[in-house]
Amino acid sequence: MSAATVTAPAIGVSGITKSFGELAVLRGVDLRIDRGSVFALLGSNGAGKTTLVRILSTLLPADGGSATVAGFDVAAEPARVREAISLTGQFAAVDEVLTGRENLQLVGRLRRVADPGATADELLERFDLTDAGRRRAGTYSGGMRRRLDIAMSLIGDPEIIVLDEPTTGLDPEARIEVWRTIRTLVAGGTTVLLTTQYLDEAEQLADRIAILHEGRIIVDGTLAELRALMPAATVEMVERQPSLEEIFLALTKR
Repeated sequence: MSAATVTAPAIGVSGITKSFGELAVLRGVDLRIDRGSVFALLGSNGAGKTTLVRILSTLLPADGGSATVAGFDVAAEPARVREAISLTGQFAAVDEVLTGRENLQLVGRLRRVADPGATADELLERFDLTDAGRRRAGTYSGGMRRRLDIAMSLIGDPEIIVLDEPTTGLDPEARIEVWRTIRTLVAGGTTVLLTTQYLDEAEQLADRIAILHEGRIIVDGTLAELRALMPAATVEMVERQPSLEEIFLALTKR
């Protein structure tokens, strides 16, 4: 790896555009994501989040602009980009017929790791799935299945993980499990690009947050910088009621 590659951002996007027929989905997107951070990309349905993810993952060509991932040009060096990243989509990609360990071993063989069995065992322990490792993945809870999915994405030690709405459809407990997993990944030096519709998820996890709206990034900054865009807070005496999520977690002793 060259010195330029090492000093490059984890992901750099400049002027990316993409249209489908008459529909302009991305209208000139610019982003910079630093290494070893969580970058949250927010946007409503149809904002273009998944389209941008597909371009960065080399699954879809851009119409214009440029992008680099791990220092490699997405258009000119797609194979190098695919070696550097792992993509986890909105729905877990586990094979429900196979056991958790067999799912991990399968991906290990596909990625040509030296010892797929040892890699599977290490990841089962890392994601607190050792006891469930020999059970069929179809018997797993939603949170366990998502943790297995993320564990599968780590095989081959990718520098960057793209999580496209990873907690969609999960219950509150499972969401917290996934958040814990993401924090562990970043603590180990992995860069995470997180797309989400859940604002509290971005607040909990992200070092920087960007909002994609109608195909453009309308704001990009830390949570403190985004808060500074709003009028100064006023102090009021109010009675705060617990949220439904807090009630759920308290009653289920989580």
